[in-house]
Amino acid sequence: MTDRGGSGTEDGDASAILIPLHEARRERLDQPVRFDRRELDQILRLYGRMVAANEWRDYAIDHLSDRAVFSVFRRASEVPLFQIVKDPKLARRQGAFSVIAAGGRILKRGQELGRVLGVFDPKLKVIEA
Repeated sequence: MTDRGGSGTEDGDASAILIPLHEARRERLDQPVRFDRRELDQILRLYGRMVAANEWRDYAIDHLSDRAVFSVFRRASEVPLFQIVKDPKLARRQGAFSVIAAGGRILKRGQELGRVLGVFDPKLKVIEA
């Protein structure tokens, strides 16, 4: 066995670094949960509509080790009006996404973010003439 160029591998190929599967999973678990680009785009489109309607004025995004939270506020100094939560541990049970009201009540939960955000769509009303 000869060392070629100090690469530390037998054949001299420095790009052939293998990481055991259990270590790769541990590294992934150490990363905080995040909203992906598509999810964030859906949330920010809703946020823009609600700001235009003068309902919401501020937001915060938290990427925690077990969940990602998008909180919306009427004023920056208040508690959040709503929280849009992504919790991957609940993906197989109730669904990874949920909308939680200020009091902690879960308004909607599901597998698809678009359907969960539907809780904010204006409800149709019957108008009698």
